[in-house]
Amino acid sequence: MQLSDVDMNPKQVFLSVLLFGVAGLLLFMYLQVWIEEQHSGRVEKKREQKSMSAWGPATYFQPAPGIMTTENLHEHIANQSPKFHVPEELKKKKDNLLQPGRPMRLLTKTSSPSQGEKQALSKVSGLLTNNLIENHQGTKTVFKKYGEINWPLDTRPLNDSLVRDNKWKKIEVTQARRRSFLQEFCKKYGGASHPQSHLFHMVSRIYVEDKHKILYCEVPKAGCSNWKRILMVLNGLASSAYNISHDAVHYGKHLKKLDSFDLKGISTRLNTYTKAVFVRNPMERLVSAFRDKFEHPNSYYHPVFGKAIIKKYRPNACDESLNNGSGVKFKEFVHYLLDAHRPIGMDIHWEKISKLCYPCLINYDFVGKFETLEEDANYFLQRIGAPKELKFPNFKDRHSSDERTNAQVVRQYLKDLSRTERQLIYDFYYLDYVMFNYTPSFL
Repeated sequence: MQLSDVDMNPKQVFLSVLLFGVAGLLLFMYLQVWIEEQHSGRVEKKREQKSMSAWGPATYFQPAPGIMTTENLHEHIANQSPKFHVPEELKKKKDNLLQPGRPMRLLTKTSSPSQGEKQALSKVSGLLTNNLIENHQGTKTVFKKYGEINWPLDTRPLNDSLVRDNKWKKIEVTQARRRSFLQEFCKKYGGASHPQSHLFHMVSRIYVEDKHKILYCEVPKAGCSNWKRILMVLNGLASSAYNISHDAVHYGKHLKKLDSFDLKGISTRLNTYTKAVFVRNPMERLVSAFRDKFEHPNSYYHPVFGKAIIKKYRPNACDESLNNGSGVKFKEFVHYLLDAHRPIGMDIHWEKISKLCYPCLINYDFVGKFETLEEDANYFLQRIGAPKELKFPNFKDRHSSDERTNAQVVRQYLKDLSRTERQLIYDFYYLDYVMFNYTPSFL
């Protein structure tokens, strides 16, 4: 072996390490945006961690600061004026109250490599570099077009000429009050002129019906199954809402979602279609979700959520419960919901409506409520020009023999919770309560 060969080895090693380091850096830059979008819930968990104590008997059940009292909210509702109570720590924030977390992040340009680095890099990772550049340019284009949408979106008044009688006047007055209440809240506290969520995520729960130009935001446990049946009938996919099974509704993939369109398609529909959302009292919705997913056999929620909940929140759990995840108690479910260190993430069936439908960015033309579901829904169908014979179905989608989740049923489940736990649930769903003018009657 000659001396020159010995002298070259360190250079070759150094160059190899350098090239792979540069390639790794570029790959990391590309993956950074993707990872953040896939894990958008992390910032929310960190925010909850700051506002709540870590799980434990000594500190967890301390009341959260700045919670609206029942008396104050009753007084506000009685006055029927668009004045809102907001915790003091949130009032100090001048940015978006509804999305206090993750700003949009773009890939940034790095300094240009030297000529030697370019040549070496082209030999090792030319294809990778080209893909990264293409994705970088595409990402910039997406966010540029996203920023051109005027937020919040305007409402589109429904067509009065399609209402065939005068019995709906009371409902229209109620609708005007709901829209005004929500818009006033968002105007004061929404900070919605600069959205901080990815556009495709924001519209991922919105279903599209092109024939009648409808956008419906799905809120689970607020009549969404029967609303999907209605959309299938309007789309010409079925002749009657009563002939569509539960599996066809939820697993048939018959309906389009707004995030399946390109940016132009999304923007056009958001600004020209009639946008509707149906909501429900947060406590009733929570109890309804628990009863549906944990009190009946379920091949997904028991092994995925049930096992994790029992393992963390049930001392001395038996092997059978730990293995199958069945038999979760409501109190254990509430502990999971309020825990800043949940053993498993959230689910759309008990996620906040403010994070499902973004009502301060998407100004919904129609705000229906589960408490007046049939009346609101049939009025809406008239306003969009649906066939006269099409009526909103009133049957229970699953577990039809069970009593519907109403105020009396909810109180039975809340008996095992302390007042502090009930207050913390209210605090968790605070925005849903206030934006949709619900009274915390279960505290």
